[in-house]
Amino acid sequence: MLSAIGNLLILLLDIFFWIIVIQVVLSWLIAFDVINLRNAQGQNLIRLLNKITYPVFGPLRRFIPAIAGIDITPIIVIFGIYLLKNVIYTTFI
Repeated sequence: MLSAIGNLLILLLDIFFWIIVIQVVLSWLIAFDVINLRNAQGQNLIRLLNKITYPVFGPLRRFIPAIAGIDITPIIVIFGIYLLKNVIYTTFI
């Protein structure tokens, strides 16, 4: 039973990791004007990703300022995901 819970938690952390990666890549593509935000589908995708990641990014952004205009909270969250996965592996699996 604990192994199934551990595997589920790891799966959820992996999904959240890929959501963060997609959001970061999209932000770069928007910054370099590869993706046009005038497209309604693009706006909806960005809003969805922001709604998913804001509960984690929001509190961190209050404490961690952008460095030279670069938001480093995704890096910190990805590092946190890595640590959580290691804890789950050692505890549940």
